Amino acid sequence: MLYIFGGLPGSGKSTLSAALARELRAAYIRVDVVEQAMRDTGISVNGPEGYIVCYGMAKQNLRLGMDVIADTVNPIEITRQAWRNVAESIDIPYVEIEVICSDEHEHKQRVETRVIDIPNLIPPTWEQVQNRHYEAWEGERIVVDTAHQTEQESYMTLRRLLGI
Repeated sequence: MLYIFGGLPGSGKSTLSAALARELRAAYIRVDVVEQAMRDTGISVNGPEGYIVCYGMAKQNLRLGMDVIADTVNPIEITRQAWRNVAESIDIPYVEIEVICSDEHEHKQRVETRVIDIPNLIPPTWEQVQNRHYEAWEGERIVVDTAHQTEQESYMTLRRLLGI
């Protein structure tokens, strides 16, 4: 199964996707890690490069019979379709999960105070998060609103919605 996560920075998607990967013992593919590793080696990341690497890693792990958790902002329909294509190209089921934080004040606080766990990664500012191009999702997906919930409560909501 391919679990395709998306959502703005600070929404809680990395927390939830990592927790799911731990529980399922699944391959965990986080575009922030890939893109920062590319930057650390001197490769410029100005487009889809990191996502393309992640698609390839996901496909290889799915072919090995592993569940894969994809943790990306996934801001536009093109990237969402590309993730679906990864699963469909090898006849693997997938589920799309959008993580949101509907309380703007809480979301801003998270963005401004979060601890970054990727060396050298410069996180986006609240202004950058607000001004980021993020297309509305269409089609079937699971939506987890992390506002006014603890990490554990949000994770239990995710598990319930996934039926696990």
